[in-house]
Amino acid sequence: MWLKYLGLAAAAAFSLPFTTYADLPFVSSDGLQAEITTEGLMENLATLDTIAKDNGGNRAFGLPGFDASREFIFSRVSNSEGFTASIQDFPALYNDVISITFRVDNTSYYVFGPTYSPSTSPEGVTKSLVLGPTGDAGCNVEGYADFDVQDKIVLVQRGTCPTGGTIAGRIRPAAAAGASNVILYNDVPTKVTGGTLSAPDPEGFVPSGFINQADGEALRDRLSAGEDLIAYFQHTQAIETRTTQNVFAESTGGDETNVIMLGAHLDSVKAGPGINDDGSGSSLLLEIFDGLQQYQFRNKIRLAWWGAEENGLVGSRYYTTQINGTQEADNLLLYLNFDMVSRGYFGVFDGDGDAYGLAGAPGSDVIERLFVEYLQGQGINVTAAVFTGGSDYASFMSTLNKPVGGLHTGTGVEQDACYHQECDTYDNANPTTLTINAKVNCFSGSSFLYLTLTLRSQAVAHVLSRLAMEGQDLIPKGSPNATMTLGKRAFGSLDDESFPWSVLEGERHLGNCGHDV
Repeated sequence: MWLKYLGLAAAAAFSLPFTTYADLPFVSSDGLQAEITTEGLMENLATLDTIAKDNGGNRAFGLPGFDASREFIFSRVSNSEGFTASIQDFPALYNDVISITFRVDNTSYYVFGPTYSPSTSPEGVTKSLVLGPTGDAGCNVEGYADFDVQDKIVLVQRGTCPTGGTIAGRIRPAAAAGASNVILYNDVPTKVTGGTLSAPDPEGFVPSGFINQADGEALRDRLSAGEDLIAYFQHTQAIETRTTQNVFAESTGGDETNVIMLGAHLDSVKAGPGINDDGSGSSLLLEIFDGLQQYQFRNKIRLAWWGAEENGLVGSRYYTTQINGTQEADNLLLYLNFDMVSRGYFGVFDGDGDAYGLAGAPGSDVIERLFVEYLQGQGINVTAAVFTGGSDYASFMSTLNKPVGGLHTGTGVEQDACYHQECDTYDNANPTTLTINAKVNCFSGSSFLYLTLTLRSQAVAHVLSRLAMEGQDLIPKGSPNATMTLGKRAFGSLDDESFPWSVLEGERHLGNCGHDV
């Protein structure tokens, strides 16, 4: 299948005359940036968009679109003289909403089934619809003290809880207070197309649904006005373990005791092709990979395309768990993450913690500075990106305690109205943004839109070239169990669920309760 997606550009890239690694020049910022082209970046995105269109409109884990995406990436990275490609299998929980209905009186509402929600009976339930508490009170069972929700369907609004999460954190308290079911309504106007409870928990959760903001607010207003509403809810969801994959490309040259690792997730949500989220990061890594073929470098480089990120960062968590406490973890110098890099602001992760109070391991500040200095030198306004735990850097911070950094362009409606939507297609990518991001990575480790995509990629090229040659001197080398600096507080190694991730209003890429939406 992958041959139809490989493309003439990729074929040409591997038809170059063979040169031994020792004969190649050392990588430089200008040289690697010159290898980054808007045409290459956008051709990769066009291929991923076509794969989605050919496979039911998405590239989601457990479905044919992801398999075709994996084959496309592996075909591109497995014919290199300077890199070794590999695939890592791992298990992940796959869910399929077989049926779901939410109806009030005679009106049916669009409803999404949160990933890993328990099921109702096949017949469904017909019960009173009542309001639950709002704000932080809806995040704990004590907040339900004055609410009669026993054996009723509770309507609550999605919202970030102090304990973390925006969906599971609202369902658990309602279930503990005796609700038979929970209907959440969105806190942003975009259509609900995703949302996960992180993992099945039939004891802690009740069968639940997730509806659009406008519908939820209209029902809330009716209940607040004193109407007695009867709702019908039915939800059948199948959950099973399926095997999926991560794809890696690792340089044959470079110091194996100082590994520079870059990653982006390859899967999309089921709702759409996932071209910004995260075809853009996957394309950026491919373009960096192609550029690196022309150079040698002092430190080893490892590229990762993660699977099942949208189901709770499963691929990257599996990888970090497997290497934790091993020599491979000791050899890892740092990790750079690129999740959504073709729209929104020019975001650089807040490595020193100055903006949000949560810093990465020592060296994360250096990564941040390299990106910021390059982008500001191009006259670009830089926004500090927050560590929410909502992407694949999470377990590199919480499990391995490694320096982390990278680029992220935001998930607020104003940054990307097509986030997790059917419209996240080829036309949603901003080429100018993606290209700038790709070229910045080289220094350390047509239309305006096309230019933006290219500029981000150039940023990556810039930063990567610096780290590939000088990373061993720029980044302090610590052990996997080294203490991390969290603002002014010190913590030891913490898992993702208990890690004190930051919360930013409007940011929909959240952690704590899995890849919450």
